[in-house]
Amino acid sequence: MELTITQPDDWHLHLRDGELLQAVAPHSASFFGRAIVMPNLKPPITSTAAAVAYRESILKALPADSDFSPLMTLYLTDTTSPREIKLARESGVVFAVKLYPAGATTNSQDGVTDLFGKCLPVLEEMAEQNMPLLVHGEVTDPNVDVFDREKVFIDTILQPLIQRLPQLKVVMEHITTMEAVRFVESCSYGSVAATVTPQHLLLNRNAIFQGGLQPHNYCLPVLKREIHRQAIVSAVTSGNKKFFLGTDSAPHEKRRKECPCGCAGIYNAPVAISLYTKVFEEAGALDKLEAFTSFNGPDFYGLPRNTSKIKLTRTPWKVPESFSFSFGDIVPMSAGETLEWQPSSI
Repeated sequence: MELTITQPDDWHLHLRDGELLQAVAPHSASFFGRAIVMPNLKPPITSTAAAVAYRESILKALPADSDFSPLMTLYLTDTTSPREIKLARESGVVFAVKLYPAGATTNSQDGVTDLFGKCLPVLEEMAEQNMPLLVHGEVTDPNVDVFDREKVFIDTILQPLIQRLPQLKVVMEHITTMEAVRFVESCSYGSVAATVTPQHLLLNRNAIFQGGLQPHNYCLPVLKREIHRQAIVSAVTSGNKKFFLGTDSAPHEKRRKECPCGCAGIYNAPVAISLYTKVFEEAGALDKLEAFTSFNGPDFYGLPRNTSKIKLTRTPWKVPESFSFSFGDIVPMSAGETLEWQPSSI
C-alpha cells in the first residue's frame, strides 16, 4: 500500500545548537519542508539578530542538497520590547514568539514571570504585526499538581489572554488534555490553533512507568491519562483544521536522559511521520492525514503550502536502538520497534 502526500512541515521543533544541531538537523530535513524552530538555547534567542545568526548555523548543518527551511522564533522575556517585534516582522525570517512560563521546561529559566504585568505592550504589538504567540501551556506554581498544570494555565492565563486580546493569533503547543482540545475547539478559526506530538497521540502516562522508570518517555508537558490521549486522537483525526503537526522533537544525549535527574524531551524526528500515519490509519482516517501534516499549519501561519510531495509506503522497518555520534548516543522514540509505514522523498 502506498500514499502520496504534500511534503509535511514541523510546526514545533527543537534543533539545539553545536554538536547536537549537527547531529539531528539532517533527520528533520529528510522529510519535512519547513519547521518552526524553538528558541530555548543557552543563552535563549531573544533578539532578531540572534535568530538570524541561529538560522545561519542551522543552514550550515544541513546536507548540501537540502531545501529545508528553518522558520525562526523569539523567546519572550519580561524585557522584550515592542520594537523587537517590529524588527522580527521586518526580518522575514522570524515567524512567531514563544512564551515559556519561567521554569516550565528545558532552558526556560529566562521565561516570563508576569505575562499581563510585563508583556502586554509586546503582545499588543504582536497582534498589530500579525505575529503568532506560541505558548507552552503550563503554570509553574509548585502547589499545582504536575498533571493539572495545563488545565490551570488555560483557566488562569490563556482564556483571559484571548478575551483581552482577541486579535492575537495563538498556538497552544503540544497539547496533552481533553480540556485543551475543548478550549481550542471553542475558539474561532484563525485565532487559536494547537500543535500535537506523536507521543501525546500514542502514549499515556503508564508508558513512563511500565517495566521500570522509562526516561525516554519522559517529556514536558508530561504524558497524561488514557482519556486525554483518546480525546486528542479524536480531535486530530476528525479533520478539524485547528490542529496540526508539531513534533516537539527534543534531543538529549542518552547519558543526560539515563541519570539521577534526567532531562525532559523525546527525540522523535526520525520516526514522527511514520507514527502520525499509524495514528490516522488506526482511526480509519488516512484521508485526513495530509491536511494535518501539510495544510493546516501553513494555512494558520498564512504561508503557502509546500508543492513537493513525499511517499508513504507500507513497508515494515525497524527503528534503531540509538543513533551514535562522536559526543554520545541519542535514543529515538520507538527505539528497537518495528513500524509499518516508511516515508521517502519523491
